[in-house]
Amino acid sequence: MRRFKYENLRFLSLFLAFLIIAVNPFLNYYFHFNFIQGWYQSIGIGKLWFVSPLEGLEAILVSKTLYLPLLIAMLIPVLVALFLGRVFCSWVCPISFLSELIDRIYRIFKGKKRTYDRFTVPKRVLWFSLIGEILVAMVIAAPVFVFLSPPGLVGREIMMMVFFKRFAPEGVVVFVVLALHLFTRRFFCRYLCPLGALLAFLGSKRRLVIERNASSCVNCGLCDKTCPLDLKPSQYGKASVYCWNCGECVDSCSKRALYFRWRS
Repeated sequence: MRRFKYENLRFLSLFLAFLIIAVNPFLNYYFHFNFIQGWYQSIGIGKLWFVSPLEGLEAILVSKTLYLPLLIAMLIPVLVALFLGRVFCSWVCPISFLSELIDRIYRIFKGKKRTYDRFTVPKRVLWFSLIGEILVAMVIAAPVFVFLSPPGLVGREIMMMVFFKRFAPEGVVVFVVLALHLFTRRFFCRYLCPLGALLAFLGSKRRLVIERNASSCVNCGLCDKTCPLDLKPSQYGKASVYCWNCGECVDSCSKRALYFRWRS
């Protein structure tokens, strides 16, 4: 019996999520279909709005006010992170979709997955990116990540092209992020994304975790090589706060020593 692959389900999820922000501007502009509006920084489905926790936090800190509709719009993304961890990063984010698309193209030409990283930095740099971003936003009294968020920029650039027939110059940030991925897998996601850091913090006690069955593990190291965040699943298992529950390590383990588990 062929084993189910999380990789395929995740790529389908990423593709459908990308399709929403790619097609929606055309529906808004040409057909005046406005049931879905915005992109993944702030997206509305009918009268229900979802706001990224980091963008919402920035708005609160910059305006120094608590706005109830904003708090409600942040609630579902925060609850998802509390229970499932930073799954937005691995299952929804358009940057992840474009990165995985690059990886699949690489596999077509090279016949194997990219498992090497040209250069790495300490993982704790991710926390400094979050702290630094919040401090800068407070000092200059402007929501920095709202304007320069790579996941947000993907949707915004598509919208700019549809509505104004041009790209915004800050869209170059997306190309820089993808260029970094060519040298080190998910470099931005690993070390520089403040939204990923906030979601990792919120999901530090998440309920959905990846467990390791030590008795089944043969220490082959395949899970360590395949992890896009270089987290060494064979050593950490559920203990890594950085894990984004992508399932790559689970797919790689032929002995089924790694598996998802819902913690009570």
